[in-house]
Amino acid sequence: MTSPQDEARAARLRAANINPRTGLATDYLNHFNEAIMLLEMIPDMPECAEDFLGWQPLSYCEHFTASNFKARDLAIEAYDSADQTIRAEFDNLTSAMTSILTAVGDAMRQAKQDKTRATLAEQATGWVKPLVMLAGGVINGSTEADVETIMMGH
Repeated sequence: MTSPQDEARAARLRAANINPRTGLATDYLNHFNEAIMLLEMIPDMPECAEDFLGWQPLSYCEHFTASNFKARDLAIEAYDSADQTIRAEFDNLTSAMTSILTAVGDAMRQAKQDKTRATLAEQATGWVKPLVMLAGGVINGSTEADVETIMMGH
């Protein structure tokens, strides 16, 4: 039985693009999609590597604190009270993405040749894109079975 308070909160979360079942918002994935978009441009426009190197890792709360997201306080509060299991799965995926992107950034700073940077960018995109999909699945309340389907589909 859900109380009127629960229903009102769920409606507030939905209005803010926060999944009421998981307490997570897909808006955070824009942070990673931005990095992917820049990586995808590097093979054709090597100068975009500099833009990618400007990308900074941000935690979920840092992202919303720094964003213009209307309901950022609600987003942070919902994340803090999210189910521990769901949040752990989500945090594992997002920290894996952050680690990959940070490592690729470091490697790109070392690499002076455009060709090397292009290869790094393509590899990174191949690793991070599926993780963004999985993280989106966690946000939207998908189950483990869905994760396997996504992995098998590749």
